[in-house]
Amino acid sequence: MSDRPLTVAEAAASLRRGEVSSVELTTTCIDRANEIDGELGCFLSRFDSTALAAARAADHDFAEGIDRGPLQGIPVAVKDLIASQEGPTTAHSLVPDPPAPAGVDATTVSRLRQGGAVLMGKTSLSEFAFGTPDPDSGLPIPRNPWAVERWPGGSSSGTASGVAAGLFLAGLGSDTGGSIRIPAALCGITGLKPTLGLVPTAGCIPLAWSLDTIGPMARTAEDCEAMLDVLRGKVQSAGQVVDTEPDQGLTGLRIGVERVHHDGRVGVGDEVVHAFEQALAILAEAGAHVDEVVLDHYDEALAATLIITHVEALAHHRANLRDRWGDYGAVTRNLLSHGAFYSGSDYVAAQQVRAVVRHEVDRLFDCRDVIITPTVGAVAPRLDEDLLAFMPLLFTGIWNIAGNPALSIPAGVVESLPVGMQVVGRPYDEHTVLRVGRVFQQRSDWHRRMPELSTSRRPVT
Repeated sequence: MSDRPLTVAEAAASLRRGEVSSVELTTTCIDRANEIDGELGCFLSRFDSTALAAARAADHDFAEGIDRGPLQGIPVAVKDLIASQEGPTTAHSLVPDPPAPAGVDATTVSRLRQGGAVLMGKTSLSEFAFGTPDPDSGLPIPRNPWAVERWPGGSSSGTASGVAAGLFLAGLGSDTGGSIRIPAALCGITGLKPTLGLVPTAGCIPLAWSLDTIGPMARTAEDCEAMLDVLRGKVQSAGQVVDTEPDQGLTGLRIGVERVHHDGRVGVGDEVVHAFEQALAILAEAGAHVDEVVLDHYDEALAATLIITHVEALAHHRANLRDRWGDYGAVTRNLLSHGAFYSGSDYVAAQQVRAVVRHEVDRLFDCRDVIITPTVGAVAPRLDEDLLAFMPLLFTGIWNIAGNPALSIPAGVVESLPVGMQVVGRPYDEHTVLRVGRVFQQRSDWHRRMPELSTSRRPVT
């Protein structure tokens, strides 16, 4: 892996200097997947032949002086909740989903193609973005490349694991309660949940339609920004993105740190807190002003997020749950069924809480530019542990109900496993959120660390 670019920006620059071709990048990724994906379970389907054809087309465009932007010739993958032409979208489930047939691209996938990206395949996830790995399904179990006996996080498991392991340089995930940021943190990569509504979700199987977002996952904030521009339909020349910006620091930036609901919470490790505080110190050294903030209705916001998710998920799956109950994984069908226990008034009350939380969050941003929290309060759990018991240590869901952009960046290592820091901004101010990520990554190297994964290690059964 050391002989090829690790990041989208590095690869884009190398492609334009003629130091590497898209076919070479793509072939290296295919070879890498052949070697280790049987161990990791990142892919549900691979598009080797069409990927190579797209790589040849990208190289031809470069030779003809045609530049489609920063993703031209870059190997990427897409969470198998998002439709693509090459095959049906399975949502990592045995339950069919007619709204996402083969031959159709989601809007985001279409934009990736228009930008010249090379689609390597569709990646594994938690079933319908809601369950946990089910060994009885016969489908691949996604694993963490830092320790294959551990969970890569969900629900965008395969995209995070694949970027971390070098099977592709970037990918798409979806995020309803943390499904981009959680696996990004546990796998040591960068993942952005954009502002609710900024990136179109057409062609993505819904979990909870009023919370769902699609966003980029890559090694760096710089790479996520390049991807975000493509996903939102912004036309931008490659030269504006390929050259890494100099470190201009964070002088004058106002950071609010939310500690109340993370420090002292049962299960949050002291070493995770220590890594978080060290990461904060880097931002302060870059010139940012740091103070404390408190989210007054934090627990109420999480409860409202769960109610909304359960009710809206049941609305989508009700017919299939009735007719195909046994085809769902046990955890998935039980979670989906929870929606039946809430009344219409419960759902309305949850939406009222949502309005209150948005108002409170907006007030915090009156005198701050970003809010910082840990992403997850622990390292990746083992796959043989109760993964649902891990959920109270996920500090992501409140930002889905509020709708703010939120970025997870690698912020340290605990017990040889990655941990992440979450940067949250005002709605539609992804630029500031990503600026914080860029500056942090210019002053740290956590995002460049690679798991030592090889075929000499056998998968855990």
